[in-house]
Amino acid sequence: MKISVLGSTGSIGVQALEVAEKLGYCVCALAAGGERLELLEQQARKFNPQLVAVFCEEAAKALKLKLADTKIKVLGGAAAVEQAAALPCSRVLNAVVGIAGLRPTLAAIAAGNSLALANKESLVTGGELVMPAVAQKGLKLYPVDSEHSAIFQSLQGVPQGTDYKIILTASGGPFFNKKRDFLKTVTPEMALKHPNWAMGKKISIDSATLMNKGLEVIEAVHLFGVSPAQIQVVVHRQSIIHSAVELPDGAVIAQLGSADMRIPIQYAFTYPNRVACPAMPLSLTAVGQMTFEQPDEETFVCLPACKQAIARGGLYPAAVNGANERAVELFLQGRIGFLQIGEIVSAALSADFSGSVTVQRIFEVDSAARALANRVAGV
Repeated sequence: MKISVLGSTGSIGVQALEVAEKLGYCVCALAAGGERLELLEQQARKFNPQLVAVFCEEAAKALKLKLADTKIKVLGGAAAVEQAAALPCSRVLNAVVGIAGLRPTLAAIAAGNSLALANKESLVTGGELVMPAVAQKGLKLYPVDSEHSAIFQSLQGVPQGTDYKIILTASGGPFFNKKRDFLKTVTPEMALKHPNWAMGKKISIDSATLMNKGLEVIEAVHLFGVSPAQIQVVVHRQSIIHSAVELPDGAVIAQLGSADMRIPIQYAFTYPNRVACPAMPLSLTAVGQMTFEQPDEETFVCLPACKQAIARGGLYPAAVNGANERAVELFLQGRIGFLQIGEIVSAALSADFSGSVTVQRIFEVDSAARALANRVAGV
């Protein structure tokens, strides 16, 4: 198996390379933003890819000097990341953070590469472009998000064309059952402490606001061809059931496992085969009990905002995503409060983001939504 890993220095990318090493895979290309240059150099020397793409051009120049004693090609800029995605391989794992992952996703598809997709924003903002392109090329798209991988796994053996509903589980984040008075005092450090998963900063904040679950609703609509009404979000604090499907006869099929992203990453690589994984085996007796509750959509308004966005369709999912990306940046910088993230995301629904869905329009809407976020935040 030959793979390329985009976003290789992030949490998912690091774990993907760990899985690839264990399975003896060849790594064709690596791509990263450039913030963790020392780690990227280590990865390049260890896996010896044909190409390393660095989004930051200054970081690319520095890495090129560091790797001058090797034959590894180093390129910088957004186009370089797309070039890494298009390099012929068996599977491209896209773990780029945010809307920046959309163009690499489309580049991989255009080149005929199957995708292991961890960049949910590719589908949130461009699902109306990505899924038809995958179908037209006759390619496979393997979800890496634990929830969407769980749905994908639960559907194995279900006859095509069968109606079903999705039960999308959520941990509830670090502020489950907290109300607005408490949330006014939340700091970035508090929001980054997820109870079950070790993740990057952006997705950790999204989990705390329930925005991540809203994005996953949008993603599921595109991935599985269901309507928003066919998706139920359920808070499951233990993160043991990663999601489930309910079938017409009343049967519910779920995927369970320890909270370890190496399981869905590996399945996206090895599908349809199952091989040993370094993840901790699940002990149901150690878990003891599992609980399920309704999400608090009055307090955590990002989730209903995302539901409204996908119900409208078109460019509104891109709008709420762009507003959120900017709001998270502002929150991590200490320039806005935690509750303002939801206010900014909701405000994106009040603007006019009509028009056809094209790559150019998606990025125009993204820019407009970020500008709107700045205005609402007063920055």
